[in-house]
Amino acid sequence: MSGALVEIVMGSKNDMSVMQECADMLDELGVPYEIMVASAHRNPDRVHEWATSAADRGVKVIIAAAGKSAHLGGVTAAFTPLPVITVPIKTSDLGGLDSLLSMVQMPAGVPVACVAINGAKNAAILACQILGTSMPEHRERIVEFKAEMAAK
Repeated sequence: MSGALVEIVMGSKNDMSVMQECADMLDELGVPYEIMVASAHRNPDRVHEWATSAADRGVKVIIAAAGKSAHLGGVTAAFTPLPVITVPIKTSDLGGLDSLLSMVQMPAGVPVACVAINGAKNAAILACQILGTSMPEHRERIVEFKAEMAAK
């Protein structure tokens, strides 16, 4: 086990330009994470193997980012009992609306949480809040973070 509580997966290494905000926020909140690049369309076997083993590796929350048809979050959610937070990536074709709709229109029984287009920072904060439901140290870090925001 790596010790990562959150795993970030993105469909393309180009998505890292957006997802760096997620990694930076998890660092600020003190949440251990790992990053993987795997496309639901180009690497389906890798996504399946990774998603089905995530809980056994000690992961508690998955953050999945993708653009265009954006099936990565839904495919991941189909293979894991863990909460999946999706980040729709802004696209040149439809400005990210295509990504957003692919993520929020999940069928009953395969839910994903979805943040705003390019909302990587909020995905990290939500992941920490989820961890905080059972890990007091992460709940306290969110309390501190919100107090810092209010003081600005």
